[in-house]
Amino acid sequence: MFGGIEANQLYLFVILIGAVILLFTEWVRVDLTAILIILMLGLTGVLAPEDAFSGFSSEPAILVATVFVLNGALYYTGLSEQLGNWIKQLAGKSFERAIGVVMPAVALLSAFTHHVTITGLMLPPMLKLSRENDIPASKLLIPLSFAASLGTTITIIGAPAFLIADGLLKQAGQNGLGIFSIAPIGLVLSLTGTIFFLLVGRFLLPVHPGDDGSTDHFRLEGYYTELVLLPDSKLLGKTIAEIEEEQKTDFRVAAWYRNNRPREKPYGTKKTQAGDILVIQTNPDRLATIDHEPGIALQPLEKYKEVISQSDEENNKEELSTRLVQSVVAPRSVLIGKTIGQINFLQNYGVIIVGVWRRRGLLRTELSRVKLREGDVLVMTGDSAAFRRMSEDRSFLMLVPFKGESKPLHKARLASIIMFLSIVLATLNIFSVEVALLTGAAVMILSGCISTQQAYQSIDARIYIFIAGAIPLGLAMQETGTADLLAGWLQGLVAEWGIFWILLALFLVTGIITQIMSDAATTALFGPIAIALARSLNLPPEPFVVTVAMAAVTSFFTPIGHHGNLLVYGPGRYQFSDFVRVGVPLTLIVAIIVSMMTPMLWPG
Repeated sequence: MFGGIEANQLYLFVILIGAVILLFTEWVRVDLTAILIILMLGLTGVLAPEDAFSGFSSEPAILVATVFVLNGALYYTGLSEQLGNWIKQLAGKSFERAIGVVMPAVALLSAFTHHVTITGLMLPPMLKLSRENDIPASKLLIPLSFAASLGTTITIIGAPAFLIADGLLKQAGQNGLGIFSIAPIGLVLSLTGTIFFLLVGRFLLPVHPGDDGSTDHFRLEGYYTELVLLPDSKLLGKTIAEIEEEQKTDFRVAAWYRNNRPREKPYGTKKTQAGDILVIQTNPDRLATIDHEPGIALQPLEKYKEVISQSDEENNKEELSTRLVQSVVAPRSVLIGKTIGQINFLQNYGVIIVGVWRRRGLLRTELSRVKLREGDVLVMTGDSAAFRRMSEDRSFLMLVPFKGESKPLHKARLASIIMFLSIVLATLNIFSVEVALLTGAAVMILSGCISTQQAYQSIDARIYIFIAGAIPLGLAMQETGTADLLAGWLQGLVAEWGIFWILLALFLVTGIITQIMSDAATTALFGPIAIALARSLNLPPEPFVVTVAMAAVTSFFTPIGHHGNLLVYGPGRYQFSDFVRVGVPLTLIVAIIVSMMTPMLWPG
């Protein structure tokens, strides 16, 4: 014993100080910090080895991995993107309507998906809304990011902080948190955030023109490709106007061919038939996706399907998106002025051209009849040997992977049903939250909404491993009495305070710390202390640990507190002070609401 502090407590203090330094300075990645925490807890004997490694099989760690898979399925089926475009359409043309629609919608989406994913998904539609309606992007992007963060407070799966809080409560012998137990607070916060920006925030937001990020040459929009309508296509018997309306912003028809002859505009009431070819202009994700959609096919692939079927079988098993490469037609290339059909890319290069991007001018003819120009970007599919040959040909500037991602859009409805049923099963306590969502993730994979590879890619290993390290750290703080020791010191300061003022102070301290550490890290460090403080005051621990988690995810003091803020920082052309000016008053309002509502939901 050292000055009243036991050896295990002293070891734990050293580990805590080291963890805080590493998390603050980011000298090493957060997942490596978590591994070091686990190792030190075991090597020092603070925890038994089985307890030190228990975080990897803990409910919060499994749950966060499961949520990532579910989010990935929503993304890869294109459901998230469809929802983003739908929100943009509803947003209207005024600042008031945009805020009134976008913020609540984004908040609801962030309750079930990662807030950074939603922010990134909504960024292009918001920039487009800004350009089309002459609304400064800086007036839209901070509200977008803040709404996504506020939305994470509606369910415990919205942010890792709440999963850690749930795990800490269960370690302390409590029942834990239900999936919607924090929803009343989250809904009030999301509504308050919307009202704040409509009444006050609008005057605090800066006026900066937005940056649409169009400098990324190989994340282009407006690729031209050809579709052939198969006998079972849902697009048969419809006018071009009806088809474009159904596809929303995914593509527009540039030309229409039947029996190798172009159909004259205006198309009017003319209806499609099997075998019709549509020349469309679309985005890269949709181009890469068409291969999955029933009833339609990429005409170039359909034309050469017999040749393709005789080629390397392993290549054919790969997703189309992984076999797509794009190249730029070089200046003074011998191909300039020749049509794609005249060049015969399959015979001469061993590749099939499936799409074309052109900087200026419209393409209103079949791909085979397109005359190449300097700077045209060709999207092609082939094998590695063919691409190697093309890379040595001076007619092409470079070969780079195509940026589109294959998404089975026809599975979007199925993915939404699976996600909905998983949440219902968890909400009605038919299954535990972990079992319900894990079942949903498994069904997503088995049904083809997301491949096994995509599922693994969707899991953020850094967050999973960090939670695996945070759980035993919380256990160590409770078992060694360190949390009680720190809480005893705090009790001497706040013993005479009312619960509102205690929670408000706890929120503000946590909110300041989370500016330099992640929400999960802050909750992992302060959660055990909050629980111990509550017990020393003979109060229920739930309001205290929930307040810590709420502060960790909704403190907007600076732009560095949340990754979503950093995502909009550049496109909105913001300055550091812009976030401070808007974020400080909103954070104070949020702190007051949380400090008032948590004791009401979990009365003593």
